Amino acid sequence: MANPEAEVGVAAIQMEPRFGLTEDNVSLSIERMEEAAAQGAQVIVLPELCNTGYVFQSRSEAFGLAEPVPSGQSCLRWIEAAARLGVYLVAGITERDGDKLFNSAVIIGPDGYMGTFRKLHLWGDEALYFTPGDLGVPVFDTPLGRLSCHICYDCWFPEVWRLQALAGAELICVPTNWVPIPGQDPNREAMANIVVMGAAHCNSVFVVAANRTGTERGQPFIGQSVIVSQTGWPVAGPASAEDEETLIARVNLADARRKRNWNDFNQPLRDRRTDVYDEMLGSDNARGWV
Repeated sequence: MANPEAEVGVAAIQMEPRFGLTEDNVSLSIERMEEAAAQGAQVIVLPELCNTGYVFQSRSEAFGLAEPVPSGQSCLRWIEAAARLGVYLVAGITERDGDKLFNSAVIIGPDGYMGTFRKLHLWGDEALYFTPGDLGVPVFDTPLGRLSCHICYDCWFPEVWRLQALAGAELICVPTNWVPIPGQDPNREAMANIVVMGAAHCNSVFVVAANRTGTERGQPFIGQSVIVSQTGWPVAGPASAEDEETLIARVNLADARRKRNWNDFNQPLRDRRTDVYDEMLGSDNARGWV
């Protein structure tokens, strides 16, 4: 079980993968992992599809770059690095499972591969290449706390956050490839960060969101990775919109459990009107945490 009062070092690695250069991208991610671990990071989050790049031009191109999980070379290298550094890693990966492709994230610990999250809600022409996720929203017990994960566009679905919180998650790791939103004032904070901050506040969870930077095949990405406390306010970042950067913060995951009681009368997870909507929003993952 997690130490109820232990501080945890968490890191969001904002990097720029180069399309199709999988070996180089994984090498860069491991370099950044080593730097973060040297600064005390124990949980490290990498961007969405960070091993291959994001902007595919055909399903066959995506299939050719995809790997099985956890036996592919990207996973094997990350597993070795996590064991050597003694860290937990959440990394976006292009996954091949038989003839299906998934936009996935692997969850790896010091003792090896722990599990996979497959993106539930596909964005844009991802739907031409990937199958929607079929593994639900797993939550992982670690000695540091209870971790969960989702990817990019999943952030816009409050049901995902709520299911994770109801299953006892304290830290949500978000590999992402956020892009500019048409019509948004470029001088204002990214809407994605506002969404993450609101979700952290409403569900009393810490969030580590790692975005990428750069422009790939004409598609710009907005950076601005962020680490958010259970209050909804950032504790690190947002990072630069253009530069590669690593954010690191120390958080006490016990604060997530305490924050769920807002006052003597109000506890958002407890106060849900389950006479109006389903207790677990259609999921059977009730864990008795509320």
